[in-house]
Amino acid sequence: MPVRADLSAAPIQSIASPSLWAITAGALVLLLALDFVLTRRPHEERMREAVGWSVFYLLLPVGFGAYLWGAFGSTPAVEFFTGYVVEKSLSVDNLFVFMLLLTAFAVPSALARRVLLYGIAGALVLRVIFIALGAAVLQSGTWAFLLFGAILVATAGKILKDAMGGHEQEVDISSMRMVRLLRRFMPVTDDYRGTRLVVREGGRRALTPLALAAAAVFATDIVFAVDSVPAVYGVTEDPFIVFATNAFALLGLRALYFVLQGVLTKLRHLNYGLAVILAFIGIKLVLHWAHGIWTWLPQIPTLVSLGVIVGVLAIVTATSLHATRRAPAPE
Repeated sequence: MPVRADLSAAPIQSIASPSLWAITAGALVLLLALDFVLTRRPHEERMREAVGWSVFYLLLPVGFGAYLWGAFGSTPAVEFFTGYVVEKSLSVDNLFVFMLLLTAFAVPSALARRVLLYGIAGALVLRVIFIALGAAVLQSGTWAFLLFGAILVATAGKILKDAMGGHEQEVDISSMRMVRLLRRFMPVTDDYRGTRLVVREGGRRALTPLALAAAAVFATDIVFAVDSVPAVYGVTEDPFIVFATNAFALLGLRALYFVLQGVLTKLRHLNYGLAVILAFIGIKLVLHWAHGIWTWLPQIPTLVSLGVIVGVLAIVTATSLHATRRAPAPE
């Protein structure tokens, strides 16, 4: 039985040159800045506007994947599309939590777009940190694949347990540590003051409820990053592709929220699908680690992973819509 004794990790290779990293990061910052400029004047986002932006942010990764295919070949492109589908499916579940937070903080619909942008900007910063940490861990040895796989399988088990238990997701903002910490150090106004996070009231600075809502969204981003970064490292080891999949998946979240706002609660089987996807990627990572010791063990190709992920999402979407149609109408 062939056994590989050397468990040290090979140097991580990336397709991206420093100039490609700079161009991609610059384009990302430019898009975020444009979004913040467009939200300077609060307004309710209409469906037509949200759909237009959603289509734009869906075409961006398609074009980027086509560029990767032409410049670097099919393997990086397939890894990018697979990672993007994983991150996008996880982000839909994140949107549901964002919806609960916006409701709990009674965020006016005209300000929801700005809160989501703060959340997306914070999520991108956290993703960069976690991606760098993940690359460093992978560099230290193949045991990292076992660690990431265990994290994903454990997360899948928790999601499945919550879904089968039928627990309704709810948010208690008074128990959130971030909110309690901010309230302890600074007073908070009773009402929203447009897009302002801090105002001067009674001769001292005070936070607005918008600042608390943005902080709560940022706090939940930390939890999401723990799941999403190991998941995409299960698809590719290239930090640039990991970063690109996260960036493109997050960029369109703001517009997608308004498109899916009325549909999110109807995707009642989404958590089952996410549990299957995370468990599948976790098993893939464990097999990849085990293959380094017992070379006869199989590895799961990226193209197969893409087929499984898309298939699972299609099934849970279909079953969710079927269950919604059969559900009795509220009296």
